[in-house]
Amino acid sequence: MRIHNEEELLRLVAGDRWMMDILAAVSSLELSDCWVCAGFVRSKVWDVQHGFNDRTPLADVDVIYFDPEDTREEVEKAWEARLREIDPSVPWSVKNQARMHTVNNLAPYSSATDGMSKFPETATALGLALTGQGDILLSAPHGLRDVLDMVVRPSPLFSTTPRLKSIYEERVSKKNWQAVWNQLKILSVVES
Repeated sequence: MRIHNEEELLRLVAGDRWMMDILAAVSSLELSDCWVCAGFVRSKVWDVQHGFNDRTPLADVDVIYFDPEDTREEVEKAWEARLREIDPSVPWSVKNQARMHTVNNLAPYSSATDGMSKFPETATALGLALTGQGDILLSAPHGLRDVLDMVVRPSPLFSTTPRLKSIYEERVSKKNWQAVWNQLKILSVVES
């Protein structure tokens, strides 16, 4: 089985009890502009595209939200603690995108999706959320083609900003994703 489009991806997520439980836990916090993102989505796609029967373990489950009114890091830690109360088996990581622009010395982000668009790789810039009616939403600021085709390329920000190019290269090398997903095509900044 392979995923070819957004509809197939959302159907697969809807049938994955673990993913749906995580989305429900995050949704229960009622954070503004909130998404479960990055490896949570990307690894699911790559596992399916590689025909894996078992889920590849995640170092963390990334939750992002956007609240410019309170950008204190301790607030994020409080949300992580609340999520650990709901499900202590999940390695939660919560980040307010209203402050994350400072990590790479960029202009402030306008939303969580804007922050997601500034992730290092296009295939990682993916997020899922539940609506109040329980429907699954997908945010993919760079589209799904790269993740579905198993191509790792720098996001536009990381391919055009000189000081960020090396961060992308170092990150891809450190992650060593091809050791797990051997069909990936990793593009350098020059190739992208």
